[in-house]
Amino acid sequence: MSRLPASARPAAAAPIPLRAAATPVGDSASARQLERLRDELGAFRAQAAATMLQEALSRLQADDPKGGAEWALKALEHDERAGYAWYVLAIAREKAGDYGQALQCYESALQLLPDEGELANDLGRLAYRLDMPAVAERLFQKALARAPGSVEPTNNLACALRDQMRHAEAIEVLRPVIYAQPEHPMLWNTLGTVLTEQGDMPQALTFYEEALRLDPGFVKARYNRANARLALGDVEGALADVETALDAPAPADEQAMMRLARATMLIAGGDLARGWDAYEARMDPLYADAVHFLANRPLWTPDMPLAGRSLLVIGEQGLGDEVMFASALPDLEAALGPEGRLTLAVEPRLVPLFERAFSRARVEPHGTFKAGHRTVRAVLSLGDWEGIDAWTPIAGLLRRFRPEAGAFPDRAAYLRPDPAALAGWRRTVEGCGPGFKVGVLWKSLKIDAGRARYFSPFERWRPVLETPGVTFVNLQYGDCAAELAQAEAELGVRLVQPGLDLKDDLDGVAALSCALDLVIGPANATTNIAAACGAETWIISTPGAWPKLGTGRYPWYPSARVFSAPAYNDWAPVMAEVAAALAKRVS
Repeated sequence: MSRLPASARPAAAAPIPLRAAATPVGDSASARQLERLRDELGAFRAQAAATMLQEALSRLQADDPKGGAEWALKALEHDERAGYAWYVLAIAREKAGDYGQALQCYESALQLLPDEGELANDLGRLAYRLDMPAVAERLFQKALARAPGSVEPTNNLACALRDQMRHAEAIEVLRPVIYAQPEHPMLWNTLGTVLTEQGDMPQALTFYEEALRLDPGFVKARYNRANARLALGDVEGALADVETALDAPAPADEQAMMRLARATMLIAGGDLARGWDAYEARMDPLYADAVHFLANRPLWTPDMPLAGRSLLVIGEQGLGDEVMFASALPDLEAALGPEGRLTLAVEPRLVPLFERAFSRARVEPHGTFKAGHRTVRAVLSLGDWEGIDAWTPIAGLLRRFRPEAGAFPDRAAYLRPDPAALAGWRRTVEGCGPGFKVGVLWKSLKIDAGRARYFSPFERWRPVLETPGVTFVNLQYGDCAAELAQAEAELGVRLVQPGLDLKDDLDGVAALSCALDLVIGPANATTNIAAACGAETWIISTPGAWPKLGTGRYPWYPSARVFSAPAYNDWAPVMAEVAAALAKRVS
């Protein structure tokens, strides 16, 4: 088995993100930039170092970043305070993919060349790429101060602000430059992504269309329009756009992202046979957010036999996704047969639940790490892989067992809470007083610029929480003190605190969910666990959510009821619908 690099560090698991295609632009190794640096070096006093740096630039122009780095290092040996030598070395390191070293070199260059606006922009792009938007913001501001009204740093600063969920500020950065220079499609596209992340899909669509009017070949705008169309329910239009975008030249990492987007569109439209095959794009190493699995056995494919074989299945994406994809595990056990062997590697907090549900399987925890800028998942406790014939990430099973929505069995549950814990929680719930006992939660632990639009603001829960005859139990993990105080102060509703670690004791969460009369919340870890255990669960969903698989429900959980908002950020109608349904259910 491959070893983790010494620099690896633990990382949080997360669902696969489909990022908006509007990122900081600029290329430190573009022909224009390298020629500009040549001109700057013409006035460089240390002639020997200047000659070495001219050679370094020639190597970069010949797409030889290793050679460029070697000559830049020679220049630094001659003069370690040569700012342009650090700049050229940073470009070489970046082009070689060594982003950590490149970042340090750019920082050294900026200290020595504080008035170099292009350098601040280049360093900002790299900081953004390394998921440091606040650092990138400061650098883009510096670049923009050197060239007020310049399109490139304006675009880049807006991207950094957007990714910190500072949408109004991003719009205000873009607005005056768009008014002054409306002919730049890049700015309209970036403005569209800000509106997308606010959930205003109709307005975002308008801006993408303006970008495409100005430049019909603008691949990023066409990809973004595809995602907006999908969110508005136009699956056919979304697929047409993304397939057109895929036919155009684009960087390899963007092509990989668009292939994954196409997969989710096929799945959202109910074309599961093609969709699951296309979903393998999530494993493409060129996809920037791909998880790299450390495994030393062949990757299982749907055409490989299962009866009597030994298979390792590794959980993937976020915790809720692991639970959802596990709906195929009972089918896998049946296919392996009595002579087959199943090993499961799941998120450590899920181990007790999976051990109970799949008693014939060996269940181990997996670990997720950052190795440089890559995410790596490994099963460190497995040790000896002898006896394992093949492995697969858990969603890979869907290609074999879920080729269409009708292939999902009418199975009430496939996970089971601990019986003793369930009995204890039933006694506790009964002691909470009279009335219907409803567990509620309203957000995910991970809320960023790309995910906020999937969760209703807490104030929209008012009609639900005001339902008479209900005792509400808090199931929200993470910091929710402000919302609990708001419910009590404004609504006079005190949510019962269960005295349970709602984030880490998932076995307890499963038992409590099944002890309640009902669980209501968005699709996150807790509602997935509740539904998978057979608890009565109502899921509040968004338009175009691909796990609905082209249906109006969640086929993974046949007994779960789904309430869908009519549009992003239009939460009032769906919350009123949930409140009315709850009042009827209580009565």
